[in-house]
Amino acid sequence: MDGKQEKPQIFSNVQEASERLDAIIENSFDGIYITDGRANTIKVNRAYETITGLDRADMLGKNMEELERGNVISVSGSLMAIREKRVVTLEQEFKTGKKAVITSSPICDKEGQIIMVVTNVRDLTEIYHLREEMGRKKQEEEKLLQKLRHVQGELFGSRMVAQDKNTLDALFWADKVSGLDATVMLLGETGVGKEEFARYIYQNSRRKDGSFIKVNCGAIPPNLLESELFGYEKGAFTGASKNGKLGLFELADKGTIFLDEIGELPFDMQVKFLRVLQEQEVERIGGSRPVKIDVRIVAATNRNLEEMVKQKAFREDLFYRLMVFPIHIPPLRERRKDIEPLARLFLGQLNKKYGFRKEFTFEALELLKEYRWPGNIRELKNLVERAVIISNEDLIGPESIPVETGERTLKAKKRKKEKSTSIDLKSELHRIELQYMEQAYKTFGNVRDAALSLGMTAPTFVRKRKQYAEENKYQVPNGKAD
Repeated sequence: MDGKQEKPQIFSNVQEASERLDAIIENSFDGIYITDGRANTIKVNRAYETITGLDRADMLGKNMEELERGNVISVSGSLMAIREKRVVTLEQEFKTGKKAVITSSPICDKEGQIIMVVTNVRDLTEIYHLREEMGRKKQEEEKLLQKLRHVQGELFGSRMVAQDKNTLDALFWADKVSGLDATVMLLGETGVGKEEFARYIYQNSRRKDGSFIKVNCGAIPPNLLESELFGYEKGAFTGASKNGKLGLFELADKGTIFLDEIGELPFDMQVKFLRVLQEQEVERIGGSRPVKIDVRIVAATNRNLEEMVKQKAFREDLFYRLMVFPIHIPPLRERRKDIEPLARLFLGQLNKKYGFRKEFTFEALELLKEYRWPGNIRELKNLVERAVIISNEDLIGPESIPVETGERTLKAKKRKKEKSTSIDLKSELHRIELQYMEQAYKTFGNVRDAALSLGMTAPTFVRKRKQYAEENKYQVPNGKAD
């Protein structure tokens, strides 16, 4: 060694450079398909044959228009890239039945003329097979739902409630995918319980003995996001720990990472996430080599990612990688049968915390069921705690739940009871009988069947209903007795 820096090896001739380039293309993990500026096929690699099931001998020299007309491919990204002079990403289906997502990139000469189109091809067949299998097993749903209802207390402990069919529908799909390592996307409004579903998937997966790391992508400042997620080497930047730091992805190795609010991820960070999903490796800030990881991804968002893709606010390739198995979690207003058990669950937790013995009245529970809950489960939990604080007695009535239902607030809608040391037994019995009559009418939808269920004749039902409603200053729905 003479101390001089060794010069990189230069190819001895053009032929050697061409052979090296061919080797790189041929050994690429992604499928590569190259056409000239007129969409004539000039190069196809081995990975393309594997992904599509097509033979390169049948493609070379063929024009993409010919392949489209012959239904060899469903649509040509190369033709679109040439016509529109831009990079094109789309889903493509082949005559073999396989599917892929492709990205066609035009290459121009110095004069701006397109001389070549390079297309990268990534396999989607496994995703579609998974979805088709789920569809074929849909007929088993009712059997599984019955099982879930029977053992739900054992499965969820005190953290999760699922009694409404809409909730159980979502839980069915969570149960089906939990044992697999497929990426899951949880969709739903804020406060619907996406984290509880993520934990359920984790607890019923093969990774349940590994770690569960939650990351709120919208809560970490953008300038700290990369170091938090991917870590850094010692001395990577001013203020960095002298020992470096593991990122959250590395901490989740052999376990599950829950990426909450993935729609808030800054655009420039999305390409780094894409690499993690594709390659299962991360590169620390200041690092010189990638670190392999083995992590199951569960993501969640309350935003419309498909619309964000159209607006160029979310990468299309990352969107497809995340949407392997989407699960929609319905809002609380579409899960009415969950409202009462959730309210009782939260009340029980507060009773235990403060040493209370409080309970909801029938009227209070009915009001909770009528409310639309724009804030979903989070709002219900907060309102129950507020009601516990407001109420002065062990029975929590509607007057302690200040929510608006329709045009009037709870306090205006429900009549105020006068405090008295004595009880008008006759009026109280009439009030209770009216409650049963209203419940029967709500259940059966007509006077005849409602009266029959209570052992009354229809005329008696109508007369008593009207009389008791007047006594209690209660207007019969629609202004009619029947």
